[in-house]
Amino acid sequence: MTDLKSLLNEEQFAAATAPDGPLLILAAAGTGKTRTLVYRVVHLIERGVNPQSILLLTFTNRAAREMLERAEKLTVGMTSGLWGGTFHSVAARILRRFPAKTGFPVDFQIIDSDDQKKLMKTCIKDCGHQPKEFPKPEVALSIISGAANRGIPFEIYAGKRIAEFDVSMEAMDKVAAMYKSKKEALKVMDFDDLLTRALDLLRGDVFARTFYQNKFTHILVDEYQDTNPLQSEFVDILAEGRDNLSVVGDDFQCIYSWRGSDFQNIMSFTERYPETRVVKLEQNYRSRPEILAVANESIKHNTDQFQKTLRPTINPGGAIPVVYRIWSDRDQGAKVVSLVNNAFKRGYSPGDIAVLYRSHFQSLDTQMALPRAGIPYETTSGTGFFEQAHIKDLLSLLRIVEFPEDWLSFERLMSLLPGAGPVSAGKMWNKLGGMFAARTRRHRELLASLMQPKTAAAWAPLGAALAKYADGETTAAAFVSEFLKHFYKAHLAKEYENADDREDDVRSLAAEIERGGNIRDFLGEIALLTNVDRAGNDNTPRVLLSTIHQAKGLEWPIVIIISASEGMFPSPRAAESEGGDAEERRLFYVAVTRAKEQLHIISPKTRNMYDGEMMECDLTRFVREIPKNLFKFDEAKMSWGYRGF
Repeated sequence: MTDLKSLLNEEQFAAATAPDGPLLILAAAGTGKTRTLVYRVVHLIERGVNPQSILLLTFTNRAAREMLERAEKLTVGMTSGLWGGTFHSVAARILRRFPAKTGFPVDFQIIDSDDQKKLMKTCIKDCGHQPKEFPKPEVALSIISGAANRGIPFEIYAGKRIAEFDVSMEAMDKVAAMYKSKKEALKVMDFDDLLTRALDLLRGDVFARTFYQNKFTHILVDEYQDTNPLQSEFVDILAEGRDNLSVVGDDFQCIYSWRGSDFQNIMSFTERYPETRVVKLEQNYRSRPEILAVANESIKHNTDQFQKTLRPTINPGGAIPVVYRIWSDRDQGAKVVSLVNNAFKRGYSPGDIAVLYRSHFQSLDTQMALPRAGIPYETTSGTGFFEQAHIKDLLSLLRIVEFPEDWLSFERLMSLLPGAGPVSAGKMWNKLGGMFAARTRRHRELLASLMQPKTAAAWAPLGAALAKYADGETTAAAFVSEFLKHFYKAHLAKEYENADDREDDVRSLAAEIERGGNIRDFLGEIALLTNVDRAGNDNTPRVLLSTIHQAKGLEWPIVIIISASEGMFPSPRAAESEGGDAEERRLFYVAVTRAKEQLHIISPKTRNMYDGEMMECDLTRFVREIPKNLFKFDEAKMSWGYRGF
């Protein structure tokens, strides 16, 4: 028998060895959640529970594999037969057990994202839509998936989404119906089908439901706060009768409502299971006390939650978190460079440092400043700001004015328009004489005359805006604004799930280019900045730039949070989002608790707006509502004070 008492702290031991019945393990940041769940599996097996009767549900195959490997090592191979995997992989196993009841063969195929896109592309075409006139397959799929994972009627969810672009509900519904029909004809399922069809089977078939309720005597769920309504119901049905359901999660870290996670799943757990034993893990093994004090004071301002207090295992005496009030959001890059270089002087490596932000466009200044300073960096997505498709589109728009012989930019821009593509762009280019002199009226008129009617209709307002910009009658930001208004905003909505964020990226870059002075030089510098940092050895330690959402589950000795000002963080769209202000505060909590040794918070006093104006910005409420003595302030940079104290 494993001596759990010597391996776990008191809280972890209580969770791992809790008796049968519903168990809610509230594992705050850095408290050993995974360790505790693994040892609960070990305890159940050593107590005599048949491994084949245990179900362990996770959100990634990697998490399931790591936990099962650790449990197998601790029990000397006694985990054989234990079901462990993601919700989707477990749902697939259930569906394959009852092929006659599902109407699908036992060896039905699961189509991946690429196959889904190909099939949806066919459906859009078969319904008579031109690719550029209908949402991109990825967007159409996200609408279908969003409705399914939230458990709400397709018409209701889709109705809100299609309001962003010119597509009727009838057309959207027809494409969705054809997509479903084609999957059934091909006897294939996508990831969403696995969960929805498995849930339908368990809901509607008494034998199948009873079979699995009897099979799984104990169910454990990791990251329960991230479950959506379907996943929560899936677990509830399987656990019905015995209620031997152990879930581990942290309501403080529920930050994914935008992709369907339902905060109320974890909050209502004790109501659905009145006999629940609640164990809180509050002993933090990651961060210094000075950092945990900030996290605790911040998150307590959310009222609808299970109150927890992180307790440090590290002695006090570390660096107090610092708040820097700088003049402008465009000065953040220089401040980040200064902080990073200071860290290098103290012996830290680039890999010890992360720069976190609420929205991707907020990293623009930093992504320009780091390579200028010779500091290697990478982003969590692996794609730098200037390497993204929508940013390349914008650069192409500006480059055709500055560089008449830039064929690649011309082709990229023309190919965005309806009725046009690489072939027609090539023909136009040849008839233009192998160049497009945008500053010449004759060339602009010639280009318009070479377009097909559909292309010309879309180009007309863009061509007018281009003429004003090329003739010096308007600014780059105004030109981009017209581009968005008359064409590109609708294009983004049809192409990308996160169209609003990408629009912010485009507007921010346009404003930055205009601020840079000589636009030709600026465009040339961007090309250099894009390539210089990618030329290093893959093993070179790099500063990581990441949105806070993508940073969850990770940790670094030094964390720098940027754009910590009202109007930037919390997001201006927070009031309209599913999670609201409370989720934004949880996002701040997640950012703070990524730091192990040092926490730096950069808060601009002003934000450069897209129209060239500057907006005064107060320090984010997530800092202002915390006692001032928990921070060290860069007082020398403050001109109009720290409000609220």
